[in-house]
Amino acid sequence: MKKLFAGVILGLIFLTTPSAFAQNKIFIYNYKFIPDSTNHQNVKDELMILNIQKDRSEFYSSERYSSDSTQLAESLKGLMAMPYNKEMISDRVINYPQSNLAEYITFMSWDKYVVKQEIDLKWKLENEFSTILNYDVQKATSEFGGRKWIAWFAKEIPIQYGPYKFKNLPGLILKVEDTNKNHIFELKGIKNSVADFEYPKLNNYKEFNLSYDQFVKKFKNYRKNPTADLIDKIPDQRDANGNFRTSAQIIKELNDQWLDSFKKDNNIIEINLLK
Repeated sequence: MKKLFAGVILGLIFLTTPSAFAQNKIFIYNYKFIPDSTNHQNVKDELMILNIQKDRSEFYSSERYSSDSTQLAESLKGLMAMPYNKEMISDRVINYPQSNLAEYITFMSWDKYVVKQEIDLKWKLENEFSTILNYDVQKATSEFGGRKWIAWFAKEIPIQYGPYKFKNLPGLILKVEDTNKNHIFELKGIKNSVADFEYPKLNNYKEFNLSYDQFVKKFKNYRKNPTADLIDKIPDQRDANGNFRTSAQIIKELNDQWLDSFKKDNNIIEINLLK
């Protein structure tokens, strides 16, 4: 990541004319976050991409995109490639112009969910100004997902998108953070994008379409019982050492592991989902 991050900074494109930002641009953000509210020393970060196309924006992890692209390329050759052996952000967000509708793509257990969500952020423009990457930016504040947010946007970049689900300011959001600094997105670079971008589609999971209300119910149940959907889907089997385990034993082990991991993932960006 450090090598990629350095390359992004060296390859930074400074453009100032509105027409230059019309479409097909990639905005690279560094996302810093604290997953566990009881351990503020554990700060994670990941490079995220805001890909601007003429009909939409897509926000996703740079490393997850590379991993998915590799898996797709190998599968087209008849080969099997494993995902990168590291923790990566799997969530994606697709926004559309002149619309409050967003598609939030996330994973629970081994299934993929496409969530339709109406997002109408009520921004308050503040009389405070600063500079980020040589761009003049203005401060704006709002509330979303159970947190209070501070955003800095650049009017000279006439794009009403930003990282994650943040949008609808009169200029690109270059930085946005919650007031407690648990989640911080900050622009680090700008590059040209390919036209007609399409995120790699892997067919190694089931896909479900949900309304936002359906997602909230599903998410809350998942955090309580993450293996509920795996009942009768995992057969009895022997492990690598030849030890026999029933389906119920395997599912219980998975459930205990995931519940334990949730305890250290108690500071999610939309904290209201845990209430």
